[in-house]
Amino acid sequence: MLVEPGKTALLVVDVLEATVEGREADPALDAFSSACTEVVGACRACGIPVIFLDDAHVPGLDRELELWGEHGIAGSAGARPAACLGPCDRDLVIEKRRYSGFFQTDLDLTLRELGCDRVVAIGFDSNICVLHTLADAYFLGYDSLVVADACRSTLVGSEAGALEYFRRCYGSDVVSLDEFRERLAGDIPA
Repeated sequence: MLVEPGKTALLVVDVLEATVEGREADPALDAFSSACTEVVGACRACGIPVIFLDDAHVPGLDRELELWGEHGIAGSAGARPAACLGPCDRDLVIEKRRYSGFFQTDLDLTLRELGCDRVVAIGFDSNICVLHTLADAYFLGYDSLVVADACRSTLVGSEAGALEYFRRCYGSDVVSLDEFRERLAGDIPA
């Protein structure tokens, strides 16, 4: 997929303060955070809109909390975009109460108003919120690219399984961080 400003938006799925900050030293988490930070910075530099899709759960209402415990509570510090990503005024934040960033949010409307028909996806957990967001993107007709180094699975399934699922079921172009850098530089057309 061609990553083209004016047609592409970056979806940052649940890379929240509680996801990456204040944890014990973990090289895999550090690599994930670093990759996410680089992708977000590169997209900003190229004029690609950055859209944070953040959990904003309501205690006592959201069924997801029954399965996974309390997390991403609306209005809490832990439900904000991770500080390492350095949110800026141009970024958009769309709160979500379900796995998919599209489900009963204005993400589809926002992408269409931006003129985007392609999305780049990064985030956590690859087998849950990233997967369901990509499913809805596919069903709504968006092309997708996933930066593998900037995705992480720890709750269910394997990272490799999630990436293969994205490729086979949604036609997602799954690339490494190095390949993504090349795409932004225009070295690889599609």
